[in-house]
Amino acid sequence: MIPKEPKPAATVVLVRESRDDIEVLMLLRDRNLAFNASSWVFPGGKIDPRDYHPDHSDKQALEYRAARRAAVRETHEEAGIELVHEHLIHTAHWTTPEHLPLRYSTWFFLCPIYHPVEVTVDDCEIRDYRWIRPATALTEIESRQLKVPHPTRVTLRDLLEYSTIEQVLAGIAQQDIRVFPENSPHYRPSEMGVQDVPIK
Repeated sequence: MIPKEPKPAATVVLVRESRDDIEVLMLLRDRNLAFNASSWVFPGGKIDPRDYHPDHSDKQALEYRAARRAAVRETHEEAGIELVHEHLIHTAHWTTPEHLPLRYSTWFFLCPIYHPVEVTVDDCEIRDYRWIRPATALTEIESRQLKVPHPTRVTLRDLLEYSTIEQVLAGIAQQDIRVFPENSPHYRPSEMGVQDVPIK
């Protein structure tokens, strides 16, 4: 059977500081959704046609920019939080395995949150939210209190060693982009050169 072509998507890991640790924002997906139903996830979703710049026809070459727009848009739609494109840091790219019926090629970003924000879920796709420490989330995952996709679990594990946003940013700066699968044709590093170009 020919595997389905993955749909481009974007995800944002929002990180804030608590008293002595960091916390990430996780959202509970509705139980009736076709993908990751009843799972706790980071804000994100599919890249829409509106996320591509209207002056360009080569969508594949501009997917990275569109992913950043989608990340900002989806975070606002799902959690009511306004992000700034320039604050997004690209950290990973995950493509759903070929044997699964629904596939996505997802650009992962991290965004530090320095000031209090109000979370308002859409109460449609998203039913609840939590600011949670990575260690707490992993403990609840192990005890099956929390259901998460594999990339989410890996991301939480990556954040375990940090207790401040400053440490997170310093750590990311020293790490390579995580790409799964390693030689994914859906990840194009050449697009990374547009990261610092202003997005309108």
